Amino acid sequence: MIFSGLIDLPWWGYVLVALGLTHVTIASVTIFLHRHQAHRALDLHPIASHFFRFWLWLTTGMVTKEWAAIHRKHHAKCETTEDPHSPQVYGINRVLWAGVFLYVKESGNRETMERYGHGTPDDWLERNVYARHQIFGLTLMGVINIALFGLVPGALILLTQMVWIPFWAAGVINGIGHFFGYRNFGCADASTNIVPWGILIGGEELHNNHHAFASSAKLSAKWYEFDIGWMYIRMLELLGLASVKKVAPKPRFAAPKPAADFDTLHAVIANRYDVLSRYAKSIKKTYHEELQRLGHWSPGDARALKSLKRALLRVQELSEAERARLAESLKNSRALATVVAMSHELAALWERSTASKEQLLRQLQDWCHRADSSGIVPLQDFSRRLRCYA
Repeated sequence: MIFSGLIDLPWWGYVLVALGLTHVTIASVTIFLHRHQAHRALDLHPIASHFFRFWLWLTTGMVTKEWAAIHRKHHAKCETTEDPHSPQVYGINRVLWAGVFLYVKESGNRETMERYGHGTPDDWLERNVYARHQIFGLTLMGVINIALFGLVPGALILLTQMVWIPFWAAGVINGIGHFFGYRNFGCADASTNIVPWGILIGGEELHNNHHAFASSAKLSAKWYEFDIGWMYIRMLELLGLASVKKVAPKPRFAAPKPAADFDTLHAVIANRYDVLSRYAKSIKKTYHEELQRLGHWSPGDARALKSLKRALLRVQELSEAERARLAESLKNSRALATVVAMSHELAALWERSTASKEQLLRQLQDWCHRADSSGIVPLQDFSRRLRCYA
């Protein structure tokens, strides 16, 4: 009797049901809570919005305002002591295995809710049902599961639903997604893409892409990456249930201009991660050219430069000791010292929020002029490429 319910399935059928139901929950989190509520990357029709809210109440008991506020604070304070769940601060094991407790702790921070929870649902249902009676939703889901699948299968399916989000979202995304993986974009934080195929966690696996373009409704960036959440959003669009507001900019190029203008400045800032990625290739090319000159360097300088190959491509992330070693090894390479120094100047174009457009344009024009007259071929090539951004 304990296995009997309205629907009788083989053991693998119950597994498929559990995976299917948890996948709906994942889709609800990534589409509704994350991309729609926290970042306003898309608009949802009231039918879709209310379905996602109702489903999340049944399966997780999460409150929209709490989730959105905590996630917004994570972006605003990323990798600092104020970040609610950074593995760089708390350690990977604590975030991976106990990330849900960090979430619960931050949800009780009234200042976080007031500062970052604006614009989330505040209707009668939210105030009197979803936010006030979180346990009732989970209880109702448990009753439905048991009625449909029997006591033991239904209870196990409910347990899977309750554990799925705390582990995969609060643990894996917030933990591994800031600790291990590959990076397409050189963000100031430690975000990574866990795998190129965002299926199991609704596309959230592409976490570095998201931190680079937080307001983009699409999380995939390379041709080989797949974001299943984006596929669902496109399907909702076809049904008239969603409208995409923002996606990450795609670089466009034209013939190189004699001098950078305001359009060039705007394009460079909008596509800054693509600019930095292409500039890293210029550093790499200069590095290889300089290695051919090792006969003119002392053996110690040659070994230091070889060991700092990766460091040259991530100058912004170096420790003080690494910076000292890098500065010492660059003393005998004017070309490398120049391209590394100018990488800082290039990044400053989008970091100087107090500068006027006219000041930034003059800085960009001066940067291109010095690059053109540097005599460093990779730098000159990049300067021309920079003036092609349209």
